[in-house]
Amino acid sequence: MRSPYRRPAATAAIVWCGLFAAVHVFWALGGSVGLASSAGARIAASRPLAFVLLGLWGVAAALLLGAVLIAWCTRDVRWRRLGGVAIGVVGAALLARGVLVEVLLLADVGGVRQSVGAEETRWSLLLWNPWFVLGGALWLAVAGQLARQPRPAAGPQATPD
Repeated sequence: MRSPYRRPAATAAIVWCGLFAAVHVFWALGGSVGLASSAGARIAASRPLAFVLLGLWGVAAALLLGAVLIAWCTRDVRWRRLGGVAIGVVGAALLARGVLVEVLLLADVGGVRQSVGAEETRWSLLLWNPWFVLGGALWLAVAGQLARQPRPAAGPQATPD
């Protein structure tokens, strides 16, 4: 079986997961650059334990597990179908999150811009939402790649005499 690293979409999705996980680990270890523009100034300043454990360490772990899932499903044909569906669902959720928040901020639905603040709005529009859209598109590309690959043979085929 070919390595996932020969498949550009899988490689890009794995790198995307690794980069995003690294940012969350940086924040979890006390780094602050970009945290306020992502999570909000109040949460970034107070760093509640639940946020650090679930929102930073938990998200980093989930991203690394996602990278493993992508690598595994592109290597092991037995997991291709189920893994491809899971990868597609995650991809759709990432894409929807990025697009939905972008639209809500651009349209200022319910005055959301004032509630999150100017800096968070700016970085969300320019960096965070496009980052989620990119991740979603990559995960969906991997799911599509897995769906297009032929199924493995069920076992030795009987040949007519």
